[in-house]
Amino acid sequence: MPTYTYKCPSCNKVFEVLSSIKDYKDTVSCFNCDCKKASRCLAQDVQTLNGSVKLGDNELKTLGHLAQRNTERMSEDQKQAIWEKNNAYKETPSEKPLPKGMSRLKKQSKVKWT
Repeated sequence: MPTYTYKCPSCNKVFEVLSSIKDYKDTVSCFNCDCKKASRCLAQDVQTLNGSVKLGDNELKTLGHLAQRNTERMSEDQKQAIWEKNNAYKETPSEKPLPKGMSRLKKQSKVKWT
């Protein structure tokens, strides 16, 4: 069954309705404010249609396709945990203590070559 996207003119709420083709209506009542004039939003349907195309394992051509497919399968918690794992060092720069008698070199200012 297809999913149709509607937008309510009074509360600007966008919602989806799952219905068969024979039960399709151009306008439906809004779930949020019970307005009877919620009309179909075609731009959202096209965006949903393009976003729902999935590549099979034999159609994955690049590493980016594989990464995108795996990301789509993850929950938001899993994505957040991976982001924290990979970016934790950037937010809190921690300097390890040096052994006795050692010191850190100071960064020299950049030299412009002419």
